[in-house]
Amino acid sequence: MSTAAALAPLVLSDRINAMQESQTIGMAKKARELAAQGIDVISLSFGEPDFQTPQYIKDAAKKALDEGYTFYTPVPGYPELRQAIADKLKRENHLDYKPENIVVSTGAKQALANAVLSLVNPGDEVIIFSPYWVSYEEMVRLAEGVTVRLVGSLENDYKVTAAQLAEAITPRTKLVMYSSPCNPTGAVWSREELAAIAEVVAQHPQVYVLADEIYEYINFVGEHASLAQFDVVKDQVITVNGFSKGYAMTGWRIGYLAARKEIAAACEKMQSQITSATCSITQRAGLAALQGGRSSADEMVTAYRRRRDLVLGIVKDIPGLKTPTPDGAFYIFPDVSAYFGKTTPSGDTIQNANDLAMYLLNDGHVAAVDGAAFGAPQCLRFSTAAADEKLTEAFRRIKVSLAKLV
Repeated sequence: MSTAAALAPLVLSDRINAMQESQTIGMAKKARELAAQGIDVISLSFGEPDFQTPQYIKDAAKKALDEGYTFYTPVPGYPELRQAIADKLKRENHLDYKPENIVVSTGAKQALANAVLSLVNPGDEVIIFSPYWVSYEEMVRLAEGVTVRLVGSLENDYKVTAAQLAEAITPRTKLVMYSSPCNPTGAVWSREELAAIAEVVAQHPQVYVLADEIYEYINFVGEHASLAQFDVVKDQVITVNGFSKGYAMTGWRIGYLAARKEIAAACEKMQSQITSATCSITQRAGLAALQGGRSSADEMVTAYRRRRDLVLGIVKDIPGLKTPTPDGAFYIFPDVSAYFGKTTPSGDTIQNANDLAMYLLNDGHVAAVDGAAFGAPQCLRFSTAAADEKLTEAFRRIKVSLAKLV
């Protein structure tokens, strides 16, 4: 009787061993595990609108199925969708692009990854405005680039300044990455602030900027400003956007980038070997979303503003939390370092924000995300994309749990 040969030890690639799991997804997983045990967990960890996709977009998807849009599409997306995106960028962002400058991807995350992998060589420096979205640094690591974090101060609402950028650029700098409105801080760079950044970038024609504008519509302070608006840097800027936040289309997985033709072609080439085009039905839904305007997005923004104000009103009465007012997105990002070194009722010491996040999950049954994942280890991120009553109850629990620490 033969026996199977023993399996050799599994050796995974260095790149996957070096990569960190997304902390937002990881915390959401822990929250689901507790919920599966029957525990009433309020998860404020995930960056997902709690609204349904508008009905007219769902209807467009059903119509697309009935009309037979079930075949492969061009890798960068249907031409009519790319034209509609170009029209949107001209109408709302004052950016002049043609369909050949647009690549539609399986979410804005893929658009970001396409750009990083198409531009960054091993050893290239990538400046990331910090705090930053969790996946930026991992994308740079995958491309074998070198991350250079630029940290915005709490006093400046966590926004990096043009002067900081000017000082950080070196001959090895290839790319700059930032989001506005920012995930996780909610900071929004003004037109004047971006104009100053554009002046710095224009002095370094070898440097490109990846501007993540996925939260564009969730803006509480006025007209959104795009870095690519400034002619001196237009060809150096890759603008990334999508439908997930503004149109509550997270599960549809559709995003896009706009860039000079050579960069768009490189991203199309990259995408052609990884996923090809995104879902045909999703693309038709995205086309309908753009054709339908932004009234549904504006209604959601009204709710997000109310929720932000609701949460800030509660948080101001919780000692030890330093929380700037976010001007966009749907997060608060308090500095929680006042609780480091305190002891839990069970005798454990809160050493860092991750310990505090786990304590709040286990004691108060509220899920948040450790700020270290965003480049700010003194902070926690809470999503405010939840119903008013859930937010009220969540922060009541947080206040109670924090009061137990000594």
